[in-house]
Amino acid sequence: MNTTMTEQVEFVIPTRYSLLSRLQNREDHESWKEFFETYWRLIYALAIRSGLNDAEAQDVVQETVITVARDIHKFKRDRALGSFKGWLKKIIRWRIVDQFRKRNLDERSSAMSGQGDTRMSDLCEIPDAKSGLESHWEEEWRSNLFAAAIDRVKGRIREEQYQMFHFHVIKGQPVLEVARTLNVNVGRVYMAKHRISGLIKKEVQLLEKKLF
Repeated sequence: MNTTMTEQVEFVIPTRYSLLSRLQNREDHESWKEFFETYWRLIYALAIRSGLNDAEAQDVVQETVITVARDIHKFKRDRALGSFKGWLKKIIRWRIVDQFRKRNLDERSSAMSGQGDTRMSDLCEIPDAKSGLESHWEEEWRSNLFAAAIDRVKGRIREEQYQMFHFHVIKGQPVLEVARTLNVNVGRVYMAKHRISGLIKKEVQLLEKKLF
């Protein structure tokens, strides 16, 4: 990773059962690469929104992936035991807390002769401990689902239709401006918006059913 992480992040499809099964094998480098590429943006964005800087957020990404690699064998795909989504959120939360603790220790090191205080009372000084992560989590996860749905729908429609949708709905350009840019009539822009919005809504619902 590098400093380009500070650019606007994108969100992709949630982890599938098949990927979780493959992650049981630490030597399956392709599966771990897929996991990393799928989730680092989500983890990084949550760390930044919790108040960490770029370097700290990158550490959260790395430490989260390390924790998943170490403990994935303990996770069971049993709804009664909780979802992978919930398990991942807990890991991210505590890796963020770890970074704030490290920051506090660094700031106090000179005054305390290098002896930091890691009592639980320090959590009150951590923004995430005040429920910030909870609100950010749902927002980022929904963004992840929406972008994943768009990616799936995009592969099933003509490029021109997606361009009309993208310029009007995603970029927020007026219908007349989109029609002039793409040299189509306004009716086609409205039709593209209606059709693709419906397809995306259905894909989001399908993805939600796959969460565990």
